[in-house]
Amino acid sequence: MNPLEQQLDYVFADRLPETGHTMEVAPGVFWVRMPLPFALDHINLWVMRDEIDGVAGWTIVDCGISDDTIRANWEHTFDTLLDGLPVLRVIVTHCHPDHLGLADWICNGGEKKRWDPVRLWMSLGEYTMGRVMSAGDGSDAGGERAARHFARHGLTDPASLEALRKRDTYYPKLVPSIPPFYRRMRDGDTVKIGGREWEVVTGFGHSPEHCAFFCAETKVLISGDMVLPRISTNVSVFAVEPEGNPLALFLDSLGRYESLPADTLVLPSHGKPFRGMHTRIGQLRDHHAARLQEVREACAVKPQSAADIVPLMFKRPLDVHQMTFALGEALAHLHMLWLQGELVRHTNDEDGVIRFAPK
Repeated sequence: MNPLEQQLDYVFADRLPETGHTMEVAPGVFWVRMPLPFALDHINLWVMRDEIDGVAGWTIVDCGISDDTIRANWEHTFDTLLDGLPVLRVIVTHCHPDHLGLADWICNGGEKKRWDPVRLWMSLGEYTMGRVMSAGDGSDAGGERAARHFARHGLTDPASLEALRKRDTYYPKLVPSIPPFYRRMRDGDTVKIGGREWEVVTGFGHSPEHCAFFCAETKVLISGDMVLPRISTNVSVFAVEPEGNPLALFLDSLGRYESLPADTLVLPSHGKPFRGMHTRIGQLRDHHAARLQEVREACAVKPQSAADIVPLMFKRPLDVHQMTFALGEALAHLHMLWLQGELVRHTNDEDGVIRFAPK
């Protein structure tokens, strides 16, 4: 455990639910932990006792990627936890594949069609973006547009660019289908789950319109990816919004969680449940402030592209998948300083790469 983690209260210590099993972490809220085939090797999902229109059952929050192992783990969970009751709805915090991938499959009852099709609940921004990317119309993680975007920002290695181009089916493979109908959630809405009210708290910067959920009665926050205990949430400028300022949006969104009670139990999508949210938000703000200062200092020495900034921010070797997020995050820090007037950007006539320098 690093020094920053020691400032947090991991209320269940090192206890984790076994794969395909559950662990109750709050009244009626069960923790499911599924594997991921990435450097970030797991996702936390939540199964909650519920009743809708007089029918007893369950609500599931987030789903995992489309993967045979995760399907099998879900089937085991359906057999061992649900007591023969149906899933009544599927809530997805945001459109990234590890959250949305199996939503359609679960909404339709899993492998055995255990229940009639149920409604997917998402925000408009997340549902729309998920539908676009699942249909194969470009992805942040790969394809020709992604390759051109990162080439403009200094990724010049031909092998890396070719690998990016070949990832044009990355998102549809992980999210092969999305329900054609959904129920919209908006900031400030109240969702009643299991007789308790959960407020929708939207956040921005990590994804288009991320939904977290706070229950004032139990002081529990399902934070999705907006507040994570061990790693910093990825905040990237991608090809779909090439002049975006996601870091400013993300830092502004953190204020929404700072207003919640200090003893809130945070249920994050990655890492372990913890208390100490205000402390963690302070750590995240300090982290980005330090990265911004590194960017300022580097640009003061000579003009910097996003690719130039990556080694300053990420000290470890990166595969192509990780490099897309590293480049996107480096660019997010450059853009925040550019859009608030500290830096200017110029396109080099010789290589076509965009670089940033002090104003």
